[in-house]
Amino acid sequence: MSKKVIFKRIVLKLSGEALQGPLGYGIDYDYLASISRQIKEIKKLGVEVAIVIGGGNIFRGVSGKTKGIDRVAGDYMGMLATVINGLALQDALEKVGVFTRVQTAIQMQQLAEPYIRRRAIRHLEKGRVVIFVGGTGNPYFTTDTTAALRAIELGADVILKATKVDGVYSSDPAKNKRARKYDSLRYIDVLKKGLKVMDATATSLCMDNRLPIIVFNLKREGNIKRVITGEHIGTIIKG
Repeated sequence: MSKKVIFKRIVLKLSGEALQGPLGYGIDYDYLASISRQIKEIKKLGVEVAIVIGGGNIFRGVSGKTKGIDRVAGDYMGMLATVINGLALQDALEKVGVFTRVQTAIQMQQLAEPYIRRRAIRHLEKGRVVIFVGGTGNPYFTTDTTAALRAIELGADVILKATKVDGVYSSDPAKNKRARKYDSLRYIDVLKKGLKVMDATATSLCMDNRLPIIVFNLKREGNIKRVITGEHIGTIIKG
């Protein structure tokens, strides 16, 4: 007997860094396959899935600025990097039989649909996974903010923030063995403590619209299903 889901429509936020292989850059195709299997698993439970993907495994606008690249140009380069990741994820999902659509905030009609809210909702209702690329289409806004914005526009129940650790800690657990893991947090605490969950704009958007965020480890296969069936893993941010 299948478990009952507590979230009907989700936005999964994938960072570009989460996709990178052991060399610290590029795309780990084995990991893409793992993500695709997990998404297929929850699709069978009737969950509507939208994905916002980053591009930091290929290029980050902020880090480009330190090398002398104009910030605006660098941000647009980062947006294009998200398109590469989105197309790779689309290919991996369709290889396991999951129907998808890629929608981009920057028009490139040979590769993807333009982002149109009503069309995205219709794709979700028809059982397709919608992959959002190109960020918001504007410099100075992160893909975290894109995830918050798209989730609110689509009426999603939750943002699932996929990371390489099992929740939010008081400091970097890789550097500080005494770092404390939070089971739950309020939005305002995330902002006051400066916790690196999502950027302040994204967190504020979620707070204003009472959209919960769950931060969890996607490296452990099956964790998406555990979250959407109500198992308490990771850290939940709300209130």
